[in-house]
Amino acid sequence: MSDAIKHECGIALLQLKKPLSHFKEKYGSALFGINKMYLLMEKQHNRGQDGAGFASIKYNMAPGQRYISRVRSAEGQPIQKIFKTINERIEKQLEISPELLSDPEQLKQEVPYIGELMLGHVRYGTFGKNNLESVHPFLRQNNWMHRNLIVAGNFNLTNVNQLFDNLVDLGQHPKERADTVTVMEKIGHFLDDAVAKIYKNLRREGYTKAEASPLIAERLKLSKILRKAAKNWDGGYAMAGLLGHGDSFVLRDPVGIRPVYYYSDDELVVVASERPAIQTVFNIPYNEIKELEPGHALITKRFGGTQIKEILEPQEKKACSFERIYFSRGGDSEIYQERKDLGKALFPLVHKSIDGDLENTVFSFIPNTAETSFYGMVGAVQDYVRKILTEQLTKNPDVALITKMLNLKPRIEKIAIKDAKLRTFITEDSDRDDLVAHVYDITYGVVRSTDNLVIIDDSIVRGTTLQKSILRMLDRLGPKKIIVVSSAPQIRYPDCYGIDMAKLEEFIAFRAALALHEDRGTKTSIIEEVYQLCLKSVEEMMEEPPNYVKKIYEPFTDEIISSKIAAILKLDEINAQVEVLFQTVEGLHKACPKNLGDWYFTGDYPTPGGCRVVNQAFINFVEKNNKRAY
Repeated sequence: MSDAIKHECGIALLQLKKPLSHFKEKYGSALFGINKMYLLMEKQHNRGQDGAGFASIKYNMAPGQRYISRVRSAEGQPIQKIFKTINERIEKQLEISPELLSDPEQLKQEVPYIGELMLGHVRYGTFGKNNLESVHPFLRQNNWMHRNLIVAGNFNLTNVNQLFDNLVDLGQHPKERADTVTVMEKIGHFLDDAVAKIYKNLRREGYTKAEASPLIAERLKLSKILRKAAKNWDGGYAMAGLLGHGDSFVLRDPVGIRPVYYYSDDELVVVASERPAIQTVFNIPYNEIKELEPGHALITKRFGGTQIKEILEPQEKKACSFERIYFSRGGDSEIYQERKDLGKALFPLVHKSIDGDLENTVFSFIPNTAETSFYGMVGAVQDYVRKILTEQLTKNPDVALITKMLNLKPRIEKIAIKDAKLRTFITEDSDRDDLVAHVYDITYGVVRSTDNLVIIDDSIVRGTTLQKSILRMLDRLGPKKIIVVSSAPQIRYPDCYGIDMAKLEEFIAFRAALALHEDRGTKTSIIEEVYQLCLKSVEEMMEEPPNYVKKIYEPFTDEIISSKIAAILKLDEINAQVEVLFQTVEGLHKACPKNLGDWYFTGDYPTPGGCRVVNQAFINFVEKNNKRAY
């Protein structure tokens, strides 16, 4: 993606069902769990670079022994940092007692972090500060083992203020309004309530205080707690949690916006945000890794195995399509094919733009995630050539045309080369303007003045890098025409479910639509009309308001907006013609049939909170209020 947007977070949960000695004997290491968690988190590093955290729970620890450990980092290379901390503690203890390496159970007793139940998190901050206090997992401590709660997730809730007020109504005094804290305290409230009721019943049944405590875990119904806690959540989430006595859960939102995959056998249970992470780390076949269904929770009991429970009634599945276009690693076989299909679907638009002149067209891509879509587009070019040849061979052949097509090879070149060293320093918008022009280098000598240059990107959000860097550099090659192709449709609306796309005015499609209204003389009136409708929806506290921002785009076709985007991006100094082509929503759905969440393109939000957010975003835009709408 040429425009930098922050990624989603990633989670990794691992429960070892057998004693650590089993893994030492079978796999040769007492640190089997720690090593696998490191790999699971590294394989999801693409989902988080602002911070990382790890927490573990030890089974069968006596009172007075530490059984919960947590380490977090918001520094550069945070995954390496936290596991360096873990390894240093292990090595320090082994220097004192080297015999512990052959006694996993005793090693667990002596060293923090080594346990049977582990939760990892990689974070890209979409809200709040990138400091240690914002890094998951979050810990809610209690002297009762069953009331200890550790939470981490890939999520964003749209109704945090409502949930915060609910906690206050319950008599709580939350320390902040952050959605992670709010979620944790909501679950914690019902956990406390359930533990208290079970303990009271056990005492009535005649158990002593000491006898009652270990029996609580057997009667605790995590599914019931989650149903009460998540009843009013609005947003996209994959929420994971550990309880101090050794149970755990992973809950997915009812629409399935955020992804969750899991694998379970008689040795372990593993959960991750991406399927390839589980495949690679545990060498598990693709078809044995399951997707957690929307509205369901995977619950692991310390004693009693693994359960899948429906927590909230599943709605029409609207899994995030950006997962498939950009965020997830392309090593997943389904995602790889979908990205190729996205590129393939764009070829008819490209063929029309170049007037069928394949001989004088160079195809390339903007690194790195657009590469797979590029392969799909090139494959479509090859299919087209075969089709023409087949048609010629089944009728009166045109020898000249057949000869031409046989000699025709798609001209594929590596044009743009990303300078990774510079890229890592471009973080804030104020810095981007100065440095963005140097993010890419280009390959000279492969484009002629008679050539069309087709370059594919996976998506175009702001257009900043295209305008200030890429188009300028491509124009130096001297092509006749530059055609920028997006494998995603036009991004028109903010995301409020965990992706850092929050402000309308940042979207090039939104700016293009307003420019078109200005050309027509309707800009002032349409802004005022939509503004008043959005204000009314807020003042009347509509539960399910319409998305009034759609009115901004209604008068214009996709093609007209695309043309205006090209006009905005083409600075006067650029000599080549510039055209911008976007994937259609229909093409997106055909390529990614299992991930139909498309609200950033269509404005069709899958939860009521989405429409409230987009209307508030428009109010913020008009009032020049430079903050998020959620």
